[in-house]
Amino acid sequence: MNYGTILMIALQLVGGFFLLLIGGEALVHGSVALARRLKVTPFLIGLTVVAYGTSAPELLVSLQAALRGAPDMAIGNVIGSNIANILLVLGTAAVIWQVDSDRRLLWRDLPALVLTGILFVVLVHQGQLVLWHGVLMLALVGGLTVYAYFSERRHHSASGKIYEKESEEVGRIPRSIFIEALFIIGGLAAVTFGSQFLIEGSAVLARMAGISEATIGLTLLAVGSSLPELATTVIAAYRRHSEVALGNVLGSSIFNILGIMGVVSVITPMAVSPKFLQFDIWVMMGVMTIPFIVTLARIPMKWPVGLVFLGAYAAYVCLQFL
Repeated sequence: MNYGTILMIALQLVGGFFLLLIGGEALVHGSVALARRLKVTPFLIGLTVVAYGTSAPELLVSLQAALRGAPDMAIGNVIGSNIANILLVLGTAAVIWQVDSDRRLLWRDLPALVLTGILFVVLVHQGQLVLWHGVLMLALVGGLTVYAYFSERRHHSASGKIYEKESEEVGRIPRSIFIEALFIIGGLAAVTFGSQFLIEGSAVLARMAGISEATIGLTLLAVGSSLPELATTVIAAYRRHSEVALGNVLGSSIFNILGIMGVVSVITPMAVSPKFLQFDIWVMMGVMTIPFIVTLARIPMKWPVGLVFLGAYAAYVCLQFL
């Protein structure tokens, strides 16, 4: 392996990370601005535009990986992103400022997260994700979104307030329709090219270093595609609105499975690596129950808990390469 090749791989990876971050941010800012121009309520903006917009990098990374014949990267990206969402993203937020978890979340969002994880475990144990799996997952994510919207119209819950704050946390947004379109188109282009750079660089790195594509998907791709969620969460925690972090993590984790795996499965079938079935899917399931347990037990998510989360994530990543 010569230094020129190493430098090219490094530039591809860094460029991919950078484009995913700025592209995801631009896409969310432009979409929120357009939604506000169309008089969409803050709750619906938080529920759909922000929650799903921050998952755009994961969607494009997994879709491009699957279409390039790398299903391990596609599935690993989603599993790894969900693990990173809770241990890395939520852990970082807790270190910066205490994350408040309202027990009323137990009745809708947290059960939906756990049940989504259980469904995914059942589907991947069939050995392959195919068309009807994708249709089922997309129908469920659509149903959950519609249910959340109409339930909020009947009574304003803790979840609804969090989604409204998510739309407010986007901060400065463009004020002209031309700039809004530029943000959306530019963001989509940046995320598309960023995902290409990240996948190509990761594939070369995997071949040269003898690392499996599943490991690359679970770690490098997962962290790269989770950067928009991490950025949104850090800003919210710094502003002492860390409850937004919990809402962002819940919405993103549910959409990662039902939305991303749903779209990719509809477009192309994917074989499931035995590695995922033996270890990683169970780690993801265990990690996804943590917010439920913490909220039920009334454990305050302060900096010591955040450090435990970050330490657990570091240990998981190290295990992947060992």
